[in-house]
Amino acid sequence: MTTTWEVVIGLETHTQLRTKSKIFSGASIAFGAQPNVQACPVDLALPGTLPVLNQEAVHHAIRFGLAIGAHIAPVSVFARKNYFYPDLPKGYQISQMDLPIVVGGTITINVNGEKKVVQLTRAHLEEDAGKSLHDDFEGLYGEKSSGIDLNRAGTPLLEIVTEPVMRSAVEAVAYAKELHALVMWIGICDGNMQEGSFRCDANVSVRPFGQEKFGTRCEIKNLNSFKFLEEAILFEVRRQIELIEDGGVVKQETRLYDPDRQETRSMRSKEDAQDYRYFPDPDLLPVQISQKMIADIQATMSILPSELRAQWQAEYGLSEYDSMLLTQSKSNADYFVELLGLVDAGLAKPAANMMAGDLATALNRESLDASLSPLRPHHLAEILKRIHDGTISNKIAKDIFSMLWDKGMASELPLSGAVDALIEEKGLKQISDFGAIEKLIDQVLLENVKSVEEYRSGKEKAFNALVGQIMKASKGKANPAQVNQILKDKLTS
Repeated sequence: MTTTWEVVIGLETHTQLRTKSKIFSGASIAFGAQPNVQACPVDLALPGTLPVLNQEAVHHAIRFGLAIGAHIAPVSVFARKNYFYPDLPKGYQISQMDLPIVVGGTITINVNGEKKVVQLTRAHLEEDAGKSLHDDFEGLYGEKSSGIDLNRAGTPLLEIVTEPVMRSAVEAVAYAKELHALVMWIGICDGNMQEGSFRCDANVSVRPFGQEKFGTRCEIKNLNSFKFLEEAILFEVRRQIELIEDGGVVKQETRLYDPDRQETRSMRSKEDAQDYRYFPDPDLLPVQISQKMIADIQATMSILPSELRAQWQAEYGLSEYDSMLLTQSKSNADYFVELLGLVDAGLAKPAANMMAGDLATALNRESLDASLSPLRPHHLAEILKRIHDGTISNKIAKDIFSMLWDKGMASELPLSGAVDALIEEKGLKQISDFGAIEKLIDQVLLENVKSVEEYRSGKEKAFNALVGQIMKASKGKANPAQVNQILKDKLTS
């Protein structure tokens, strides 16, 4: 009998915090500098140097804890995680072990229309290591060598750890995307995965369905795209199942994902906590967080995306899908909030459709954020109002959006009057005069006798063909609702 396997996944996400300097020194964390120019004596572990905790990193950790409904520890402790690697100059990494700053919390994800709550274990502060460079380096005698860049050493990270509650690659990606959006929303991370600001380690195991005991897990390190995360998990699941079914045994190990070959490969045996000989760092005092500090930070936080979605669904009748699209980023949500303030509540749904359709398409084409859109909420509000009052049709509105977008990309548009000016300039007003539309319809019916006969013989498609001819004759200006009604009356009379 074929065994049905259950996949078990937990994620550890290294989120680079948006601070100006490193977590224990004043060195810059700006991306793209020449190797080793942003590594100060503390980062280099020169004798006699002492770490000093970056207060803003602590504040960012508290913001995250509040956003996920976690417990903020009144006292947390930094520890030394001891291991040797060339890009770790101290011979240990400063992290947190027994007393992390954030404990528990949840993130809700949406998978194929169903909600799932992902429990978090903890989130702790730590410093990043440096980076080994293996390309284009030669030794004294021309031999192939590696270089060490310590610019990243000491970069502040918040490592966010889930419980092993995800059961598919799809769930893992949904969680990673939701977390990615959240840390950018609350302003603690820039989310730039190409620059290493958001990296996931996936702990993957399989077990026979119904078995309580977990299988042996393998950790896939440093996945810096959602695509690679999904591919790596899918490959690793297949590898483990095939290995077990062939009589082999899964070994606990750390693996790397090769995107070119779309496979994982062994990196090293997976260490347990005791292998790192954790102990409290004697150079750093315990971090004490007061309720006042937490309250002060809470007061500076904006409404969360989940709260906005619930509000929009209740007040404006938006669907969960629409509200999810509108809260994919803080700038997107801010744009929609401003737009809502410029139109009647009854136009909330058309406003959401325009943002998810024309605006999203244009922004994606130009790789722009909503905050950088040449069309501001005022412009969309004017278009929506002219659709609503019958001045233009939905089709003409799309044409106006495209023309305004092109103008806005070339030069700045005035906040008011641009839409009305374009309608007047191009003669784009919708034809709503009954007599004028009737005249157009009569002419089209005379020229399309065959379509008229087909409709009257029961072919519904012929009606759409006639509507298309009428709209073409009016250059898209005829009021579609009136066209449909007048045409139907004439064909059935």
